[in-house]
This record gives sequence, C-alpha cells and structure tokens, in this order.
Amino acid sequence: IEEIDKILSVIDVSTTEGTRNYAIFETLYSCGLRVSELTNLRFQDLYFDEGFIRVEGKGGKQRLVPISDIAIQKINNWIDHRKQINIKKGSKDILFITKRGNAISRITVFYYARLYAEMAGIEKEISPHVFRHSFATHLLERGANIRVIQEMLGHEKISTTEIYTHLDRNFLRQEIIEHHPRSRLKEK
Repeated sequence: IEEIDKILSVIDVSTTEGTRNYAIFETLYSCGLRVSELTNLRFQDLYFDEGFIRVEGKGGKQRLVPISDIAIQKINNWIDHRKQINIKKGSKDILFITKRGNAISRITVFYYARLYAEMAGIEKEISPHVFRHSFATHLLERGANIRVIQEMLGHEKISTTEIYTHLDRNFLRQEIIEHHPRSRLKEK
C-alpha cells in the first residue's frame, strides 16, 4: 500500500497529463483492471451514479466492477482536463487519450508505471499489472472473499485468482491464529 501511495504521490496533477495518469493508476488499483481493459474504457462504460464501470475482459466477456469514490473523483478531474484536448476522429468516446487526441496505448501506461516507480524510489520492476495484483492481494489481506475477488478480476477459474493472492507466511499464520477455533489454548 505504501508503494502504491508513493507512486501516486510523485504524479504532478497540476498538468493535464499528470491528471490523466493519476486517474489511470488510481483506476487500475481501485478496480483491479488489466491494462487493456483500462485503455478500452469508453464513456458509456461509466456508471458513476451506481458506483460501477463496465469492463470488457478477455474473450469479449463483460463484467461490472465496483469503482471507488476516489477513482471516480480522479476520473472526473481528468474529464475536466480532457475537454481542452482536440480529440481525433475515432477517439471521441475513449476515456483515456493522449495530448494529441488519440486513444492511450498499453505501452504508454507501461512507460508511466516504470517512470513513476523510479521517481518514487522503488527499485523493483513495476508494470500496470502490479496494480491489479496489489488490488487482489490487499483485498484478500483485509478479509474479502476470494470468490468476490475472482468475480471482480473476471477470472473463470478460482485457481487463476489464487495466483494473485501470494501472501507471506507470517500473514497466513496470523490469520490461522486469530480465526481457527483450536489455535488458542483454553484457560483451565
């Protein structure tokens, strides 16, 4: 969580590009999206009043994903800035566009993930997928049901979701100690 916060803190939101990028990374983390799902978001996919976005995942499967109030706020900030851009034909309904008015590419999102991680002093390899992985892991660590996480990530099989939930052994041990009925000695 601290690393996500560090990455977000280095984004200069006083610029149009920074406002867009903050919205991008907040959305990746808050919704657990694949980078391709993010770059394909369109205005008709936003159901902010209901607190959801519609995402087209692998195989063209659509799902509704809850979106946080913070992500909604950051996207709305971006939309205010987006109005200043001369948008190219074919990109008018695309949510995230470049300063030249074209749909943002996956490569651009990868570039900024690495740039901001470096600026934040994070030395490990960072990609947009790390935000998706962090989304799943942080939810599980805080008690979310793995089946709910599976649904939000758009996984057909629970085994795919389990890959995202690598937890350190200390956390697992603590969970067992806290929740298993036989983990505590009874007073005599």
